[in-house]
Amino acid sequence: MRHFITCESVTQWHPDKMCDQISDAILDACLAQDPLSRVACECLITTWTLIISWEITTKAQVDYEAVARKVIVDIWYDSDEKYFDAKVCSVISFIHTQSPDIAQGVDTWWAGDQWIMYGYASNETQNYLPLPIDLAHKLAYRLGEVRKNWILPLLYPDGKTQVTVEYEGLQPLRVDTVVVSSQHSLNISQEQIVADIHEHIIGPVLGSLIDVNTKFYINPTGVFNVWGPAGDTWLTGRKIIVDTYGGVGKHWGGAFSGKDPTKVDRSGAYIARYLAKNIVASGICERCEIQLGYAIGVVQPVSIYIDCFGTEKVDLQKIVDAVKNNFDLSPKGIIEKLDLRTPIFQKTAAYGHFGREDFTWEKLDSVEIFTAIKNLW
Repeated sequence: MRHFITCESVTQWHPDKMCDQISDAILDACLAQDPLSRVACECLITTWTLIISWEITTKAQVDYEAVARKVIVDIWYDSDEKYFDAKVCSVISFIHTQSPDIAQGVDTWWAGDQWIMYGYASNETQNYLPLPIDLAHKLAYRLGEVRKNWILPLLYPDGKTQVTVEYEGLQPLRVDTVVVSSQHSLNISQEQIVADIHEHIIGPVLGSLIDVNTKFYINPTGVFNVWGPAGDTWLTGRKIIVDTYGGVGKHWGGAFSGKDPTKVDRSGAYIARYLAKNIVASGICERCEIQLGYAIGVVQPVSIYIDCFGTEKVDLQKIVDAVKNNFDLSPKGIIEKLDLRTPIFQKTAAYGHFGREDFTWEKLDSVEIFTAIKNLW
């Protein structure tokens, strides 16, 4: 049966993503000095104001306001013309330490809360992501690239992309619809924006996946000049579908950014992706979704559920047993396996947490564990 799947992405400079990046930059600053830092940082941005609220327990000495302002400058919000200026905006902070009731469990490597997490992988792309979210991220990244490199300097930071892919069963066939929205200077016409985005963004990224029937919507409402924090109010953790699999598969509802790796809603999602990707890469299935369930005060997951959507070539219980017998899925085990005490998290806060080879949870170094199941079957 033919069907359509749509996924979206946003640029690094989207204000929700600015909140995510500030949260993760503060986390990184703490981990750089104290790898055992406990951080849960949330940001809210509105007109000319940044509010930072966090629970934080750390030995690090960090100027949190300076970290936040640097992120905003790097994102290019630095003048009245851009409706937000890192140099003069108000920064309000609310800080307290981690709850002692939670800390007593985390200190002994229990799960610090009850959570369910999902990991997903598909063999339809080289990076084992669903094709629509992979293409949406690549369009968003290219949208930022042409602005930063002065290829299209009249584009401004905030931008969004959306891609609809037509499938026949599990097989992606073509791109059906493309949406690209970008803020821009008033000194450029809609006609020029459409032509430039086709030439410098859509064509180079999508290539032969588009055809004469592909529909394009570029800044479909017309002028897109009032943008960023002047146009809305923005929060950490409001792009969780963009951060994960674009809505393909299930989502647990939690956000990543600003959370240190003792929080299993972050580290558990990373190990679930790692397992799903290695399982698919082994060839024992074409798609894999893993659910991990955790309970507060319990070290190991209370449940492991694996669904290969009928594409499995071995018994599913064999895959579950291989996971249980070969991987320590306690918070401590995950942190050590994926080396999550290092300050690498700000980089995750744009263009998705999955699909980029420079993250440890994207490595394919456990494929042989699952290949062995296939060989024995």
